[in-house]
Parts: sequence; C-alpha cells; structure tokens
Amino acid sequence: MKLHPPVPGGPCWAELGTSDPEAARRFYARVFGWRHVTDPHRQTGGYSVARLGDTAVAGVTPRYRPGQPVAWEVAFTVRDADSAARQVTAAGGSVELGPVDVFDAGRFAAAEDPSGAVFQLWQPGTFPGAGDFDVPGALGWVELLTREPAHAADFYATVFGWSVDLGLSSPRWSIGGAEFGGVVAMDEKFPHEVPAHWLPYFAVADVDLAAAAAVAGGGTVLMDPTSLPGGPRIAVLRDAQGAMFGVHRAGEER
Repeated sequence: MKLHPPVPGGPCWAELGTSDPEAARRFYARVFGWRHVTDPHRQTGGYSVARLGDTAVAGVTPRYRPGQPVAWEVAFTVRDADSAARQVTAAGGSVELGPVDVFDAGRFAAAEDPSGAVFQLWQPGTFPGAGDFDVPGALGWVELLTREPAHAADFYATVFGWSVDLGLSSPRWSIGGAEFGGVVAMDEKFPHEVPAHWLPYFAVADVDLAAAAAVAGGGTVLMDPTSLPGGPRIAVLRDAQGAMFGVHRAGEER
C-alpha cells in the first residue's frame, strides 16, 4: 500500500467487531504478535487497540450495531465526517451509525455502499489511525469484493475521489496514482449468502507460518498460501469467531 501516513480518502485503520473479544485478542496475538491495550473508558465497551511494540495497528471491539456480523471493517480518512456521510447517502449508500465523536480521538461513522459492503469514515482528532503499514503485523492492502464493480467504482469515486480501471485483470484503487487496494468481482463461485465486503490484508514475514498459526489458534484457511504470478504470496484466513482476513508477504507489492 503506497498511502502512508494516511491521507484523505485513503485507508487508515482496520477494526474487528467480534462476538468474543478476549478470544480474538488471543488468536491475533498468536498470528501477528499483537499486544492488546484495552481502553479504560466504560463507554467504549472494552475496545482494545492492537499494538506492535508501542505502535497502534488495528482495533478489536465487541459488536456495537444491531445485526452487526463478526467481521473486519476498514476505515477511510475524511476531512469532515458529516460532509462525507452526506456524500455517502447522496451517492446511493447508507449511514448505519453516526457520525459521532470518539472523545477527542476523532469523529466516526459506519456506512454501507450500494452493494452492501460496510466501511467506516474517520475524521482524525488526536488519533490519525494506524501508526505503521506494510510491516509484519500491520495493514498492507484492502480489497473490495462486490457483485457490482461498476456501481462501486462510481460510488467510491464520488465519496472519496478514488480512481480504478475495471478493464484490468486485477483492478486497483488509487488516489493521485498511489495504489492502496483492489476490486474483486464476485461471481457464481461465491456462495449467494456471502455479502459484498471489504477484506483487509495484513503483512506477515511468512504467509505459510501465519496460516499454520491461524489453524493452531482455532481458525481456518479459506485460500491456501499461493504465490501470485508477478505478485506476492498471499492467503485468506478466517479466525475462530468467523471473521475473514488476508495475509501477504511483507515487502512485496500486493
């Protein structure tokens, strides 16, 4: 991912909403070596920040929206969360929560694109988002899986100003020419019950070892470790509570 530190419109954070935060913290400590620090404020409901050393890289939280699935969500930086929320609805999406202030850290909203993929808006206050990217244990790439790629391209161009060429075999999102994610068109190989979603990929030193650690921690491998032609080695995994995520070898362009 070529956008770091985070810039307006770019990904800045990945957050896991889970049915069992304590089990999730143990699982990801095993896979990524994260150290979790739980927010002491009662209002956060036990929100914890995953750290590599002292650097914040991701969040783990109990589910806080009605009907919220166990899943990873990706947050994108905006200058004004209220204005961005209005753009979401004007472009055909919906706002599921907020915008709301998160103490002095920033202003947050949870939104859904027209195809049903959930994402977050983050207006930074004292907290800009992840402190590192592309190193082992940190976010390195984000991918939208959708059955409506053309509609998605129009939507995200309107809301965030992204560019994408859907004519390529592996379309990639970019801002000002800097790539940060991709688009996968969901076809008949995807079960009908799997909704459109954002899939975060985390960098790891060894994809095969990360996959093995996930299985040892009670997770499953959805896509075996694979070396892409001309690209990195990747795998898609699922944690013990059911949240999907990807891993890719650090130092290799996704």
